[in-house]
Amino acid sequence: MADKKKRKIRTEFRKNRAGRARSDDWTRQFHSQGADAQEDAVQQERVSGKGDLTRKRTVMGATVKGEQAGFGVLLDVDEAGLTRGRVLAVHGLISTVEAEDGAVSFCATRRLLKTLSTDQRHVVAAGDRVLFRSAPNHEGIIERVEPRTTVLSRSTRGRQQIIVTNVDQLLIVTSAAEPYLKPNLIDRFLISAHKTGLVPLICINKIDLVDPASLAPLVGVYSQMGYRVVMLSAHTGLGIERLRRALAGRASVVAGQSGVGKSSLVNAIDPSLKLRVSAVSTETQKGRHTTTTARLLRLSSGGYVVDTPGIRQFQLWDVIPAEVGGYFRDIRPYINHCRYPNCTHTHETECAVKNAVAEGRLDLRRYESYCQLFAGEMD
Repeated sequence: MADKKKRKIRTEFRKNRAGRARSDDWTRQFHSQGADAQEDAVQQERVSGKGDLTRKRTVMGATVKGEQAGFGVLLDVDEAGLTRGRVLAVHGLISTVEAEDGAVSFCATRRLLKTLSTDQRHVVAAGDRVLFRSAPNHEGIIERVEPRTTVLSRSTRGRQQIIVTNVDQLLIVTSAAEPYLKPNLIDRFLISAHKTGLVPLICINKIDLVDPASLAPLVGVYSQMGYRVVMLSAHTGLGIERLRRALAGRASVVAGQSGVGKSSLVNAIDPSLKLRVSAVSTETQKGRHTTTTARLLRLSSGGYVVDTPGIRQFQLWDVIPAEVGGYFRDIRPYINHCRYPNCTHTHETECAVKNAVAEGRLDLRRYESYCQLFAGEMD
């Protein structure tokens, strides 16, 4: 949420905006200039963070609060000369932006915006609402990224990798076979959906390859917790109409591991999109990355969907072990009944969660999934 009052804000910038604190070629200088050069060397160095070493700068703008704030500051720009649009896809340094009138521009990002200090790997993401300055030949410059309502992201090398923004529904796509179903990955997506306010919809594709009855226990566990589960087959068309109704008029993102049939499902819902698909390796049971970047696609039935690259690892962003239990709907009711207020539910005695597992009131697989997440395991 942005504070509408524009004012001077002291904000941080990325480290690489400043030059090097000191020269790194002292050895080379010594050999080229001789030992006498040491007498002229600077004997002291400022470390107070002033001058060229500073990482802060005063800008005009408004503060942005909330978990989806991203930059923490909304830059003040002259909106009269700018166009409002939405980012359809990001390819390296260039973003494909669609204006409100439907015109598409290929935009670079303003340097000031790129150098604001943030935990994000990339400044602009698919789904962002932006203000951009138009240029000839369908080009432009993104001047500001508007505050985001929702964000689907993961942790990558200690940074936040934003997959998509400003959607309201998360389609967690998995497959009954080829590749094998990964329930733990479903659990991670569910936590991310709860954290950011997305409505989750679990889609199990390729059920034509197995006996549907074998999936009943897993489907039952999620259904009892109130999650919507759709059994699908992009090959036979089973469940496609139900999924089409769920997507109509809504903003949805399709996420899951490589090879589960995300693009195939989107093609089945709207054949006019003609997304590229490829087969799964029979030896490794891994799919190929046929979708290389998140893309916002408009559906002929209304609304839009974001097709995303396959994800083999989904490490949660900004979730500490102590918070994991609160995101499990089935574990949460037992947490307050444990003897110890700081119970981790992994090894303690008189733990209500462990007792519920032993008595069959809590699904064992879900509990094991919790333990893996609590331990920080990525797979």
